[in-house]
Amino acid sequence: MNIAIIKYNAGNIYSVDHALRRLGINAVVTSDKETLLHADKVIFPGVGEATTTMKHLKATGLDRLITDLKQPVLGICLGMQLMCSNSEEGDVDCLNIFPTEVKRFLPTRHEEKVPHMGWNTIKDFKGDLFKGFTQEEFVYFVHSFYVPINSFTAVQADYILPFSAALQKDNYYATQFHPEKSGKVGERILQNFINLPL
Repeated sequence: MNIAIIKYNAGNIYSVDHALRRLGINAVVTSDKETLLHADKVIFPGVGEATTTMKHLKATGLDRLITDLKQPVLGICLGMQLMCSNSEEGDVDCLNIFPTEVKRFLPTRHEEKVPHMGWNTIKDFKGDLFKGFTQEEFVYFVHSFYVPINSFTAVQADYILPFSAALQKDNYYATQFHPEKSGKVGERILQNFINLPL
């Protein structure tokens, strides 16, 4: 299995690599376009800020490459948000793989802290990443922006309001939470991605 992790100006890339190694997968961390195009699976992780990251993707041509990929692609956290059409973080146009906007959390009560950080349940599972999931599970989130519920929502979570914890469209998959930091539940999700048919 040839898995590539997109290397770009965002954090958290190597924790995804370590999580895959725990599953027996030696991924390549790369920004090389030919390597990414010919990988069996591609992971687009990220912790960072949308505007500067989109500038970097456009400057390097990775924006066009990501939208051209035909194999299964998994976006994580910022990677998921950048797959959407627009983000309120800097009001930046993104990759438009998922035609939905990224919104800023607006707390309504004192106890609602932003960023949303820590363990939260996910529910209402749909799609291939969550094969075998039948009950609410806990996963790890760190984010100040969210994707509203939409027709591509594969899993829901609730913090301040219901939001998309995961998305799926064609060969593109994405999670707002960090499967690489979500223990055995996260490992099951990564394994389901690895097991997707080519």
